[in-house]
Amino acid sequence: MLEKQFRSYYNKAKKMQGVTGENLLNLLETRLDNVVFRLGLASTRRQARQVVRHGHITVNGKRLDIPSAIVSVGDIVAVSEKAKSNAFFKGLSESGTTLTAPAWIEADAANLSGKIVRLPEAADLVDIPVDSQAIVELYSR
Repeated sequence: MLEKQFRSYYNKAKKMQGVTGENLLNLLETRLDNVVFRLGLASTRRQARQVVRHGHITVNGKRLDIPSAIVSVGDIVAVSEKAKSNAFFKGLSESGTTLTAPAWIEADAANLSGKIVRLPEAADLVDIPVDSQAIVELYSR
């Protein structure tokens, strides 16, 4: 993500109610490419971004190829029917691996999909080693 886009996320987070640092992390965590990564449909965030960009992901049944799209509560993120025949996704489903998802995403390994149950909270973001307060201080100048 480039500086201009990150500043845009900061400005959105600043306008939201609550703590700006947590809002910023929530916005970044609910990006479509990050949700695909968190579901385990890609091994890296770069791969997740490419999977989304190539049109292999649907949100609520409609193909969405914008990695920076923000998903909301109740959205269902899934691999498109056409992409399920792809060797990569076929290997995921045939290997019998369960999708590992954080508590705010309900994963369905059989359908290669996940539902956003709630927005991520501060406790869900523990695995990210970032000092959100330092970011807020830098961008508040």
